Amino acid sequence: MTAAPVRADDGLRAPGGDGGLRRTFREKYLLRLLVRRELRARYKGSLLGLGWSYVRPAVHFAVYFYVIGVFLGMDDRVEDFPVYLFAGMVLVNLFTETLHSTTRSVTGNAALVRKVFLPRELFPAASVLVSLVHFLPGMMILLGGSVAAGWRPSPVELGAAVYGFAIIVVLGFGVGLLCAAVNVFFRDLEQVVDISVIVITWSVPMIYPWTHVQTHAPGWVLDLYLANPLVSAVSLFQRAFWLPGTRGDFVFPPHLYAHAGVSLAVSVLVFVAGHAVFSRAQARFAQEL
Repeated sequence: MTAAPVRADDGLRAPGGDGGLRRTFREKYLLRLLVRRELRARYKGSLLGLGWSYVRPAVHFAVYFYVIGVFLGMDDRVEDFPVYLFAGMVLVNLFTETLHSTTRSVTGNAALVRKVFLPRELFPAASVLVSLVHFLPGMMILLGGSVAAGWRPSPVELGAAVYGFAIIVVLGFGVGLLCAAVNVFFRDLEQVVDISVIVITWSVPMIYPWTHVQTHAPGWVLDLYLANPLVSAVSLFQRAFWLPGTRGDFVFPPHLYAHAGVSLAVSVLVFVAGHAVFSRAQARFAQEL
């Protein structure tokens, strides 16, 4: 006796036919499990646990502030330099941690990818959420420092903050999906990402004002620099949390909001492209791992 063929109207679907990001965010329970699993694995045997999320940005900030701000004199050139520095730092750290963790998200869960069917996008999505968990302590420190410097919230500042945050999250998730897929086939990408983190730190107006690039670089270098979506995002965050506590005479890059709109559009395109590559490549993940 032969089995009856399965018809399209029998209500059955091929494995993976209902995957993708839509199913990923419907699987909230699995997503929470992966986030908790990653946090527990990262802080296993640690006395401070999530407390390291406060220690890490504080130490990072202290090193840059004393080396760049005090020893090299940037604190005398930029008003309220600590808030200026930290406003950019929390956003850059969110992007670099997102990029770093999402790149390894699939290979780091190789056992689950080989043995269990679930939406593969769950792994980079969980990494993004873990990065957001680590972003919150730094954000709390920034809010405290900004209030102490005279910052008071207004719709303009809050809008700029949300604008910059959206660019970072969308761009980081998009690049992370692309890197997560490529890293399954070419593990050298992990080393490339580690090196790129160093470059990213110095490619935004965080340790120095953007006017240094305007003064010391050719025009085409400045145009290329301002085209970087991270520059727009960091400038918006500084516009939101740093500028209100100063005299207000600092000049941000020209057409900041217009550049930010283009940056957000580019970030969305990168996200769409990254998800498309991830979706096409995921059928071979189990085989490659």
